Amino acid sequence: MSVLLFTIIVLFGAFLAGLLGSLTGLGGGVIIIPMLTLALGVDIHYAIGASIVSVIATSSGSAAAYVKEGITNIRIGMFLEIATTVGAVCGAIAAVYLNASFIAILFGCILIFSAVMILKKKVDHTTSDHTDKWANYFKLNGSYPDKGEVHGYAVKHVPAGFSMMLLAGTISGLLGVGSGALKVIAMDNIMRLPFKVSTTTSNFMMGVTAAASAVVYLHRGQIDPGIAMPVCLGVLTGATVGSKLLLKIKTDKLKIVFAVVVDFLALQMIYKGINGL
Repeated sequence: MSVLLFTIIVLFGAFLAGLLGSLTGLGGGVIIIPMLTLALGVDIHYAIGASIVSVIATSSGSAAAYVKEGITNIRIGMFLEIATTVGAVCGAIAAVYLNASFIAILFGCILIFSAVMILKKKVDHTTSDHTDKWANYFKLNGSYPDKGEVHGYAVKHVPAGFSMMLLAGTISGLLGVGSGALKVIAMDNIMRLPFKVSTTTSNFMMGVTAAASAVVYLHRGQIDPGIAMPVCLGVLTGATVGSKLLLKIKTDKLKIVFAVVVDFLALQMIYKGINGL
């Protein structure tokens, strides 16, 4: 395959991945890595390196708008970044010593878990109970604007949420994905943040977490500009288009279709992993 054809295929595939990832909330990495490894035969470590760069680009683009609107809780984001950054560096270093087949199997399992999470109905656990001593000590409780009103909220179970974010960062560094499903568990279910705050704060954090692990992949020479550049441009363009379409279309049925596709890719990754890629 010529370099030009390879670039065009990656660019188009990354655009679709960014578009679907934005509409379903899963991010583009869940499609990018299987596409590069299964369809184009790229080494999984280079596929992860390219995916990490795309996570940085999409997070930087979307996070700025939410921070400006005052929805993102920057204090919580920076606090939890300690956990995700440490986890991301550990995960990226661990990837050096782990067999590519094992990484493929683990990636497939995380894909299945993520697919289940996007179909699971979200339950609002928001509380105004300000009795959590760690939240009060670190001043993590906050408020956000919605439809012209300001809504206050309290943060709960800070140590448990911090631990879950450590795991999310490790998975992110190891597999090159945003770990959005694990971050939802940490911030929505454990720390009981409102949906809007947890989603935007997670977006804000993804770029920083990915940047930490990107340093390790860059040092090992596993971020190839020839792969990362079209992936980055395609995902960023697709995510931008997807964020605009999200306001106009219903995504319930799309999420079901996307979950089936992701499960299929997950089984392919697990099968390839078992057979040594």
